[in-house]
Amino acid sequence: MNTKNYLENQAIEIRKLTIESIGKLGVGHIGGSLSICDLLSVLYFDVMDIDANDPSKEDRDRFVLSKGHGGPALYAALALKGYFDKALLDTLNRPNTKLPSHCDRSMTPGIDMTTGSLGQGFSCAVGLAIGARMQKKDYWTYVCIGDGETQEGQVWEAAMLANSQKLDRLIAFTDYNKMQIDGSIEEVNGLYPLDDKWKSFGWHVQVIDGHNIEALQRAIITAKNMRGRPSMIIMDTIKGKGAYFCENEVFSHNMQISEEQWKRAVQELDEKKVI
Repeated sequence: MNTKNYLENQAIEIRKLTIESIGKLGVGHIGGSLSICDLLSVLYFDVMDIDANDPSKEDRDRFVLSKGHGGPALYAALALKGYFDKALLDTLNRPNTKLPSHCDRSMTPGIDMTTGSLGQGFSCAVGLAIGARMQKKDYWTYVCIGDGETQEGQVWEAAMLANSQKLDRLIAFTDYNKMQIDGSIEEVNGLYPLDDKWKSFGWHVQVIDGHNIEALQRAIITAKNMRGRPSMIIMDTIKGKGAYFCENEVFSHNMQISEEQWKRAVQELDEKKVI
């Protein structure tokens, strides 16, 4: 298990690279990207059995970012891990890029599933977990969904299937930043109490601070020790976490960013690094 300080610094680097790549483009899905950087740090730099030199390794763990608009943060994590050169981040969502706005497994090394149409990535993750069992593979499948995405009926159909199939090597995360493109979650289509909903579908459920590295580590260990049912880790997060100009703001779902804003935000994050 890697140290808290190391993983916090990796999360800061992921945030910096995310802000910089979206900032250089001038517009993008920054809010929901920044809220998952701590999770990505823990998964990619501590938990997952993966190899950047062999992205298609058959027995690798899988990660599906079902909320595909968070792709910029995942690209930053993959670049930091060594899947491709960091310079490629400057091509985010530009013509002929390998880093489209939403994740595409046919274009980007390290992307396990194409996502973007909300709810479908979660169903695919359930399918991956079923496939692993059918092939007698012991890899883990991890999937992150958005709270707004959870309003999709397809999510609950897949949740029902995952429990009925007792997929105990499937660990899901909800990025519960409580905001979606049209406003707050509770104003648009409330999810409360989200933990009870997942419990009623037979899932093992934990609710944690999604920006606390040690809480994430502990929750994943607990989930891995569950037998006979899938796990949901509901992460209480802040949309736009780490960027002063959009933190905890609804408008950060997809927004324009000035050079002054992103450069100041990157500098402020640099100052938060743990020595």
